[in-house]
Amino acid sequence: MTPLSEARADRLVGFLAEADPATVYDVGCGWAELLLRVLAASPSSRGRGADLDAVAIDRARSEAQRRGLETRVELVNSDARELAGPADAVLCIGSSQVWGPPVEDAQPLDYAAALSALRALVPQGGRVVYGEGIWSRPPTAAAIAPLAGRDDEFAGLPALLELVAAAGFMPVQVHEASVDEWDVFESGYAARYAHWLTEHGPDHPDADDVRTRAGRQRAAYFDGYRGVLGMAYLCLVAV
Repeated sequence: MTPLSEARADRLVGFLAEADPATVYDVGCGWAELLLRVLAASPSSRGRGADLDAVAIDRARSEAQRRGLETRVELVNSDARELAGPADAVLCIGSSQVWGPPVEDAQPLDYAAALSALRALVPQGGRVVYGEGIWSRPPTAAAIAPLAGRDDEFAGLPALLELVAAAGFMPVQVHEASVDEWDVFESGYAARYAHWLTEHGPDHPDADDVRTRAGRQRAAYFDGYRGVLGMAYLCLVAV
């Protein structure tokens, strides 16, 4: 659910698992894929994930059971702000909006509020994997148009790292998704549209709408934010 290669995911999981954390939280966990991988890599750890998407939580629970992890993880369909510390390790990937203004308001992403809340969850020495959107290069009009329509929606990586330090963290590893990772991620949309059209055929009453949506997504990425919108993955230690 994010532009993230298997190799980079392994490094992020390893950063948390190597500390053998007793408790691991996943804020806005979705399918809880990274949380489950941390628990698999650290057999003494227990996890808790929260997300407002009930369908995603159902899938996460099914995956936990399939992998034999259901007794070590609690996955709840609730506001992630209800996760209360302390936790030894926390995952927060693309979920800063939990502590900021509603997405519908199209306001700048409130990294500071998110980082402050995450710092409050972990003790000194606690580990956090924080993944969030950034501008990889100065935004263009074409890039911001299919997003929130504003050039201050995201920060650049240097500014984000300053916010990290101000919140009481030190970065141990700094990653940024490659264009190849973004291409794989965005191709997932195209694949879903293609599969739908293959299954339902050109005469289905929704076929034209699906083609329109596919074209809109393709244009937003390839004619818009490709190479401009980035994704930072930060391995942080609370200090």
